[in-house]
Amino acid sequence: MGACQWCVTRIGPRGGAGPGGWNWSSSGDRGELMESAGGAGPAGASGAPASKKDKQGSKSRSRRRWRKVKPKASRLMHSMDLHTMTQSLVTLAEDNMTFFLSQGPGETARRLSGVFAGVREQALGLEPALGRLLGVAHLFDLDAETPANGYRSLVHTARCCLAHLLHKSRYVASNRRSIFFRASHNLAELEAYLAALTQLRALAYYAQHLLATNQPGGLFFEGDEGLTADFLQDYITLHKGCFYGRCLGFQFTPAIRPFLQTISIGLVSFGEHYKRNETGLSVAASSLFTSGRFAIDPELRGAEFERIIQNLDVHFWKAFWNLTEIEVLSSLANMASVTVRVSRLLSLPPKAFEMPLIADPKLTVTISPPLAHTGPGPVLVRLISYDLREGQDSEELSSLVKSEGPRSLELRPRPQQAPPSPSLVVHIHGGGFVAQTSKSHEPYLKSWAQELGVPILSIDYSLAPEAPFPRALEECFYAYCWAVKNCALLGSTGKRICLAGDSAGGNLCFTVSLRAAAYGVRVPDGIMAAYPATMLQSTASPSRLLSLMDPLLPLSVLTKCVSAYAGGETEDHSDSDQKALGMMGLVRRDTALLFRDLRVGASSWLNSFLELSGHKSHPKSVPMAEPMRRSVSEAALAQPEDPQGTDPLKSLTLHDLSLKGSSETSNSPELSLSTETLGPSTPSDVNFLLGPEDAREEVEGQDELSTRDRGHSVGAAFPEGFHPRRSSQGPTRMPLYSSPIAKNPFMSPLLAPDSMLQSLPPVHIVACALDPMLDDSVMFARRLRSLGKPVTLRVVEDLPHGFLSLAALCRETREAAALCVERIRQVLTLPAPTPSPV
Repeated sequence: MGACQWCVTRIGPRGGAGPGGWNWSSSGDRGELMESAGGAGPAGASGAPASKKDKQGSKSRSRRRWRKVKPKASRLMHSMDLHTMTQSLVTLAEDNMTFFLSQGPGETARRLSGVFAGVREQALGLEPALGRLLGVAHLFDLDAETPANGYRSLVHTARCCLAHLLHKSRYVASNRRSIFFRASHNLAELEAYLAALTQLRALAYYAQHLLATNQPGGLFFEGDEGLTADFLQDYITLHKGCFYGRCLGFQFTPAIRPFLQTISIGLVSFGEHYKRNETGLSVAASSLFTSGRFAIDPELRGAEFERIIQNLDVHFWKAFWNLTEIEVLSSLANMASVTVRVSRLLSLPPKAFEMPLIADPKLTVTISPPLAHTGPGPVLVRLISYDLREGQDSEELSSLVKSEGPRSLELRPRPQQAPPSPSLVVHIHGGGFVAQTSKSHEPYLKSWAQELGVPILSIDYSLAPEAPFPRALEECFYAYCWAVKNCALLGSTGKRICLAGDSAGGNLCFTVSLRAAAYGVRVPDGIMAAYPATMLQSTASPSRLLSLMDPLLPLSVLTKCVSAYAGGETEDHSDSDQKALGMMGLVRRDTALLFRDLRVGASSWLNSFLELSGHKSHPKSVPMAEPMRRSVSEAALAQPEDPQGTDPLKSLTLHDLSLKGSSETSNSPELSLSTETLGPSTPSDVNFLLGPEDAREEVEGQDELSTRDRGHSVGAAFPEGFHPRRSSQGPTRMPLYSSPIAKNPFMSPLLAPDSMLQSLPPVHIVACALDPMLDDSVMFARRLRSLGKPVTLRVVEDLPHGFLSLAALCRETREAAALCVERIRQVLTLPAPTPSPV
């Protein structure tokens, strides 16, 4: 294969790594290992009476065995092919349906019978659609050794849902006659997974539509703008709440699901108090007291999650993600991370300097400071080094240090210094171009510094929407060139330089390298990009369909963050009052707000539990000392209660879950938002990876579509009689914009011409199989391969987007993070000298 290297590694929940793809028909090592662990009985059992100590030991072993066999759905998925799984599920559904029909006219029995009828219908309808996708999925693989693309991921996700339903159906069949059988609990879980299965069936039909529209081997939607708008407009109206309640994270490894549940509870609680206070600590403290009801009510959590992601703007996501920047949380994270000798925040002054050209080092080019949008300004970078090396405590570097309070004292004198490292890592953090800094990514960067033994320079670029494209690119390029020129100050000789980044940072790694080549200066010796975004233009792909259910990267996050980076989001001026108060005024105000919210929040917390227990207090029985300020969730996310006072989401029948059409759902008083609550209807800013232009152009473009084109639109993709659930959040018709700036190769490197991509150094990509951005990695690697560029692709299984920030969470994330370190080490390793000819 020459310079091209291709490999894919699947890292399962038990950490087994090896080449191979999605093997639907055979059980993997993980399934066999868990099966043997679950089936093993206590060793050394005998007929003698057991002592108290033996009984306690037996109970302990039983609990361990129960924990080992708990992820049974995963075993089922890896031990059955698609057809066998579907037929087993249908057989069990029919048996359970018959049983509950025979139990009389009770409401619970009727609903259980109905939900199993729905499971049978959706499973039989889904199997042929998944079979067709599997039949052609290999055509979109990079080669036989790299079976990874969005079609495979979508089939895998649907199989996960089928496996969960099969596991639950087996449990019901085995325990339905028991007096301990919890009918209501099992009914709620079955209805939740049935709703998810219905939506996954819709996604399978959307994927088939992409197959019929795209060019052979292409993963991104390639229809004209009118068809693209039609497709995305129909897709964004799908109901999403079912994926954020009981089914949250069902597609990921079980070890990470408790974390995802915690994040979702925190997000909906934070949404209730967003903009009630302006600083993260006070909002976080207030949210603590309202999180209880979301923890014990999954349906409420799912509904609120969908409402928040549909209604709140990019400033909400910026505020939520930046909670990790709070000093208390960042200090806790650093206490649990590796201790390093050097962690200094530097401020690079906005001064132009000269860089030698690679073609002729005698000639130089001027590197100007960043200018876009906000004019010249300093660029912040963080230097991290496990050892104190020569140059890192120099006066010249010390003059650039920006004070961080106690954190700036991490540089402590040592009796001797280590020599300069031959290598340097320049890191660019992720965060959707709108949030986070190197402080959020410092824990895993410290681990990198220890494992690699090289200094790391992480760039704190300016964030959108206050600083849209190309400000971040200018700052990252300026900092990269400064690092190349001043390696000695950073404790490195600069013989090998690696650019590394994740998500948005991966995008900036590619574009910084392209800009360095365009300037004629030194490009890095290699790039390590983890789950990068390479296509920011308005388009759809099979992996991006997964954003419908991704709790860390839902559809609105993709659209609003990229729209902000493209300059489509306006700057938030809500902090003008903060600036007027000053620092001490903010402290006094936030302290008062904190104690007030603790008092009011504690009362709300107590009342919420009383309400859930059926002991709701009369509204006038507890007088409020002062009225609470209305939050965003109270103003825009309120849901009217039905006349009986019950939760309409909990009383949904099978017809509501899987058979309602869009017209029925949109007109349902139970699932639609109150006009009085929401106020005047305005066009939504939600779009699919776009920047804004005039909405009228989009409408005119749709009107110009011919009848023949409309015949091939998404409306004809669903078979007769199938109606997915539609979202009740906001208007169903949303303007879909197209932004010319998103086609800029320095914003979407996948769209760069061959001549630009030829200048890239060796590229190493680590992607996630269940990431909505998977197709970005696959198609970008394919472009590089077609040009003969050295590139590797590693795909990890069952982990979400952003696993680097979760590296300490479980063994699976640690192994995935180790892959990134190994790829960086490969870049930093000096190539072996070629033997001279005899």
